[in-house]
Amino acid sequence: MYTRALPKPRTLNLAKRPVTGAKKPPALVPGGLVRVISPASPADRDALGRGIAELERLGYHVRTGATMSPDGYFAGSLLRRKAELESAFRDPDVTAVICARGGYGTAALLDQIRLPRGLRPKLLVGYSDVTMLQAYLWTHLGWTSLHGPMVAGGWNNGAGNRSGYDLASFLDASGGKRDSWSLALDAEALSHGEAAGLLLGGCISLLETTLGTPWEFDTRGAILFLEDRGLKPYQLDRMLLHLQQAGKFRGVRGIVLGDFPDCETPEGSTTSVRDVCRRILAPLRVPIVFGAPIGHTLRPMLTLPFGVRARLRAAGEGKLEILEPAVTLK
Repeated sequence: MYTRALPKPRTLNLAKRPVTGAKKPPALVPGGLVRVISPASPADRDALGRGIAELERLGYHVRTGATMSPDGYFAGSLLRRKAELESAFRDPDVTAVICARGGYGTAALLDQIRLPRGLRPKLLVGYSDVTMLQAYLWTHLGWTSLHGPMVAGGWNNGAGNRSGYDLASFLDASGGKRDSWSLALDAEALSHGEAAGLLLGGCISLLETTLGTPWEFDTRGAILFLEDRGLKPYQLDRMLLHLQQAGKFRGVRGIVLGDFPDCETPEGSTTSVRDVCRRILAPLRVPIVFGAPIGHTLRPMLTLPFGVRARLRAAGEGKLEILEPAVTLK
């Protein structure tokens, strides 16, 4: 009896490359309009006010969205947060969209929001839970963005201050006046060397949750930056191992690691998060630095452009050279 062989099931590649050719938003210059959105958790009102005042001090005009009532651990209902986000990105007068804070809640918006491919790019600034939105904008629209201070998570503490932000790196990344610039990472080389690639990354616990979703991005050829806070060494071990087993370190050319605050070695253990990073990542034999003040940090936060070419020098305290602007001048 003749039996027709069943076709092999198709394997969907959800680790999408960005839309051909990165799309760069207009630069944010003094006088530009910043829209503040809250896609995740509610921000402290005092911190939000201080952050808005700091943005205005630098010469930006700031507009907040419609008042939202906190909905549990969300800044507002899903419908309100979706409407605020879409309104900010569709507003032709807005130059940059800066998130109020992270927390939790952005992921639920990603399969709800509707942003057409032909939409003019807006500069998104944020970190932590905003990593999800940056991944979405990169995979679906090919937009560059900035991994940098949020209104109540960096701006509120001022330039150069503890838990504040680094002004020079923000202006270099957002202003579009320089074709290239260097960032001193004030870190430690775990694996020495030099490499160039596309600068991609974010908060590691959020990047891990993109695996298997339409906003999982391709890390091949990347200088990958990873940061987070409040993790026990075994939790970071699990995340790094998951990313490794999912193939996300295959083809990576270099890695920049944050300083992972509030990740102290538990009592009775001798294994630190640094030890975990060295054990899992050093065998990749690519340049690696550990301890950069990016994302969650108690030091003035560096702003990293997401989706541009960069060169990592892993020697001494480490240096990251940004090789192209993340924005365009009008």
